[in-house]
Amino acid sequence: MKTRISFQEAPKGLMDGLMKTHLYLKKSGLDAKLIELINFRVSQINECAYCLDMHHKDAIQLGESEQRLYSLAAWRETPYYSKAERAALAYAESLTQLNKHEFAEKEWEELVQYFSTADIANLTLAITQINTWNRINRAFGTVPGNYQPGEHEVAPAVAV
Repeated sequence: MKTRISFQEAPKGLMDGLMKTHLYLKKSGLDAKLIELINFRVSQINECAYCLDMHHKDAIQLGESEQRLYSLAAWRETPYYSKAERAALAYAESLTQLNKHEFAEKEWEELVQYFSTADIANLTLAITQINTWNRINRAFGTVPGNYQPGEHEVAPAVAV
């Protein structure tokens, strides 16, 4: 794989909004491990190698298990995920594959059993953001393998 556009070559300010959204989501109250599960699953669907490498490492650092990560592509077939996680993963898959799946009322009913309206709004933002990052990294040709956990953390000086 060859980098087409490095983040250093990107126009100044291009990533500012995404980084502010990242900081917002970190402060949203959503469970960080759940966000990483969603990030990893969506990155599997979108085949984004850079994001898979990154979110695997970040999830492990948060205490996620290898078993839950390597089984995530088949989460419906395993006992490793809570009902709330299953509802969030189904929602993430539906939003990621809008062209293939109609979002069913049954999925919504599952989601509202475990998450507040604010949580669902924040989950929606998290899902759309990882989809955006997947597309940017795929388009830019960002090379996976060298990510270090915390490498892309937002500096405290960034205002939301």
